Amino acid sequence: MNIVERIALRASAERPALMAGPLVVSYGELLERVSAVSSWLLRQPGVVGTASPRVGLTCASGVDYIILALAILKAGGCLVPIAEELTAPERRELIERTVLCGILTGRDSKWRPEGPGCGHADSGACWFPLDNPGFEHEAEFHELNPAFIRFSSGTTGRSKGVVLSHRRLEERIIAANAAMGIAPGDRVLWMLPMAHHFAVSIVLYLYHGACTVLGESHLAADVLDTARRTKATVIYGAPFHYALLGADRSGLDWPHLRLAVSTAAPLTRAVAEGFFRRFGKPRVQGLGMIEAGLPLLNPGGASDAPTAVGRPLPAFDVELRDEEGIPVAVGRVGELWIKGPGMFDAYLSPWQPVAEICVNGWFPTGDLAETDAAGRVFIRGRKKSVLNVNGMKVFPEEVEAIIELHPAVRRCRVIGIEHMVLGTVPAAEVILKSDARLDSRELISWCRKSLSAFKVPVKVSFVDSLELTASGKVKRG
Repeated sequence: MNIVERIALRASAERPALMAGPLVVSYGELLERVSAVSSWLLRQPGVVGTASPRVGLTCASGVDYIILALAILKAGGCLVPIAEELTAPERRELIERTVLCGILTGRDSKWRPEGPGCGHADSGACWFPLDNPGFEHEAEFHELNPAFIRFSSGTTGRSKGVVLSHRRLEERIIAANAAMGIAPGDRVLWMLPMAHHFAVSIVLYLYHGACTVLGESHLAADVLDTARRTKATVIYGAPFHYALLGADRSGLDWPHLRLAVSTAAPLTRAVAEGFFRRFGKPRVQGLGMIEAGLPLLNPGGASDAPTAVGRPLPAFDVELRDEEGIPVAVGRVGELWIKGPGMFDAYLSPWQPVAEICVNGWFPTGDLAETDAAGRVFIRGRKKSVLNVNGMKVFPEEVEAIIELHPAVRRCRVIGIEHMVLGTVPAAEVILKSDARLDSRELISWCRKSLSAFKVPVKVSFVDSLELTASGKVKRG
């Protein structure tokens, strides 16, 4: 089973699939363009004769990204997004760890590999083959029928690379839509970066016959103008977008809006209630994770616990467990465990099949949460040190390693601090070497050379000491 083939079987050729400004692409046109790029890709070196080739994709979010991503999947390739905000060291690490067969770029890609590439005239795509030695578990990888690999945070730190098969991808989009109810009549206004959110969300809309409307601006007035012009019925965005929309004073309404989905990071009460006051429509907050899809959804309005990430969808079971693996009582904090369809198939690096990670089908998320009497789930933190910055994971150890490379720094600790819109942002506590001089602006500039923008500390504090564990490691939390 190939997810693109499943989309094609369900699609009505004449219905709109994508809208971007004045451009409207029907399902028939979209699938024709995808087939053309896919056929061309299958003839390229590194792909020919390769089972489940891992193909990196770097391309700006937009129509081209969707066409190229679907073409990779249709060709039997495994899509590996290379986000455009990655720095050169992060990019190199990603390419090496995924052992790519090659990299596919779009016509407007901000970065292209060095060396000769082969272009596809009609799409503007360009293929850059790589010398791929394969890896130890190549046969097991191919047996999965892999569709997608996603590293949760650039490439380094503790990120292992999540492998998702075509089968699991379809399971996810069916399970999620049981609550969202996306249908052919819907027009979904899309606001998020595709390198981070394409695999389930846009594929879900296409699978269920909806039209994806690509927003061209994050400004509230522009969003509302696009929504009115395209008759958008659904918006899919982050708390950032709902904060801007809730604060809008243009007076423009949204007559066709039926569903507002917030993802990437927990909503604050102020943002949730501000959006509700402005538009009088319920917003849906979901807890999405690359390992498990969308297991939790909060369908209520501002009055229905706006800071909750929701209740388990019908296909999922959820438990909160203590350190001994014993379920905790309502109102007590425990680690969130999830069981249901669409669980990931393996970690890539190091290779670890899902059966070795899940316990009787249960996945330990690492999120600390509590429930109320109504069964709603509230995220309270992380069992591990990873930070969630507007839906993108930041491993403090990765940021600390970069900071401690600075010649003036002796030791540091990276923590998360609260942000009104983004939820959490990284901050650094730094011990300088004796007689060393360094200001926060210089250190932040140092970090920007090696780290994606969302990983760079927004605040630097210089301290004399850091609390240590008994083993001499920096104490966290």
